[in-house]
Amino acid sequence: MKIDRMIGILSILLQKEKVTAPYLADKFEVSRRTINRDIEALCMAGIPLVTESGRGGGISIMEGFNIDRALFTSADMQAILAGLRGLDSISGTNRYQQLMEKLSAGTSNLIAADTHILIDLSSWYKPALAPKIELLHGAILSGHKVSFTYFSPKGESIRNVEPYYLVFQWAGWYLWGWCDEREDFRLFKLMRMTELSISDSFEKRTVQPPDLSADRVFPSTYHVRAKIHPSFQWRLVEEFGPTCFQVLPDGMLLFSADFSDRNNLIGWIVSFGSGAELLEPEHLRQEVLRFAEDIRRNYLPDSET
Repeated sequence: MKIDRMIGILSILLQKEKVTAPYLADKFEVSRRTINRDIEALCMAGIPLVTESGRGGGISIMEGFNIDRALFTSADMQAILAGLRGLDSISGTNRYQQLMEKLSAGTSNLIAADTHILIDLSSWYKPALAPKIELLHGAILSGHKVSFTYFSPKGESIRNVEPYYLVFQWAGWYLWGWCDEREDFRLFKLMRMTELSISDSFEKRTVQPPDLSADRVFPSTYHVRAKIHPSFQWRLVEEFGPTCFQVLPDGMLLFSADFSDRNNLIGWIVSFGSGAELLEPEHLRQEVLRFAEDIRRNYLPDSET
């Protein structure tokens, strides 16, 4: 991929005073013409590169340009490469590992990947997720719409979407794109997509990356207070952090947080079984009771229903 080569070329130039186009072409297994196009793209991106022909010539960063040549060394580079290795976990390939090997070949150990950091972005559903990510990524690069069946709390629907960004957020993968049906930008969870396919090409809109701050995506609708059994303290810490509760004199935990969705709130409370009691909002206490009674009826003998 072009972006891989450009990262690699810039990394090499930050470590070496000068390199030749044949050297880069051999390292990245492409033609000299491709390398020349990459050099032009880097210059257009604001990196002033100098090419000198003849004996002793080559490609270098303009002298005096304010880039620290130690920028991609030691712990910084190791962290970057650990992140690149994590991208292999979703693509189903080892293209980023190959990139790291090319960058490391014949250089110092300053850019060796940190083997003590393991990043896996693929989730439990890698076999189903990786092909979707590859297809969507290709559609974004080529400027083609995608169509798919989408399952949401409101039901099943067919969507035609202009794809713009793949997003890893809240421990899941999402697509940010323009939905023809809604005539607006929407966020779609990849695991809710089926029958995904590429459709017509489209003219790309001017679009900024999505604002995925929690306050915007999950606006506060309900302020919740609940008593939680101390055996679930680990769960509160994991889901909301260690400051979301106070320990009461009787050992119970007084939980406080904001929720944006009524159904999620009720489902979350009842997931504790008898280990939680909703205190506020008071008007939802009866809804929690009805929810529990509906579950109870499903398990009663026929004679008692």
